[in-house]
Amino acid sequence: MSLIPSFFGNRSVLDPFSSDIWEPFGSTNQVSSFANARVDWKETPEAHVFKADLPGLKKEEVKVEVEEGRVLQISGERSVEKEDKNEKWHRVERGRGKFSRRFMLPENAKVDEVKASMENGVLTVTVPKVLEKKPELKSIEISG
Repeated sequence: MSLIPSFFGNRSVLDPFSSDIWEPFGSTNQVSSFANARVDWKETPEAHVFKADLPGLKKEEVKVEVEEGRVLQISGERSVEKEDKNEKWHRVERGRGKFSRRFMLPENAKVDEVKASMENGVLTVTVPKVLEKKPELKSIEISG
């Protein structure tokens, strides 16, 4: 959620959690409700850590990529179950289709060392940070 007021509804053009940073007015692609894959982004002293809830997906159905140098993209697709002619669906609520989330990474991200893992339907992407050098402090003896 952005604290910056927006003239574009409840989304801010500068909101890093925007579902697609390149299309602030909304995407023209046809995507399902599954496109709203929930993603948490936290920063630790060592890394930026993204966690995405992707229940029911296998790691082979998910892609993690770095585009344009500093844009992290998490995408994938949940396919539609095959229908059997002897089956009658009463309700279909689970999201299906393609999804894509993009995040502009800060300059301190080591984009060539990104790691991803998936366990129990939760994708974890870890982007290490460039460690900031602390200024060296040298004590000077005062004579006199």
